[in-house]
Amino acid sequence: MDKNEVFNKIADLVADQFDIDREKITGSLNFRKDLDADSIDFVEFVLDLEDTFNAEISDDDAEKLNTIDEAVDYVMSHQKD
Repeated sequence: MDKNEVFNKIADLVADQFDIDREKITGSLNFRKDLDADSIDFVEFVLDLEDTFNAEISDDDAEKLNTIDEAVDYVMSHQKD
C-alpha cells in the first residue's frame, strides 16, 4: 500500500469518527488541537487504525501520533509485507 492510499484510508477514518468534512482533512491536521479529540476519542481512533491496517500500536507509540501525517508515517513504517 502506498503513502497516498494510507493517507486516504486514515482520512476516511477521521472523517467518520470525528464528523469532519473529508475535504478539510490535511496531513497537518492535529487530533487534539484541530479535532478537539479527548482521550476516549483518540483511543477509539487508534483501535480503528489497528483494525484497518491489521497492526498493533503500543500506547507509547500512540501517544506520539499528533497529526494525520504522523499516523500515516507510523503505518507506513510498520506495514507487514
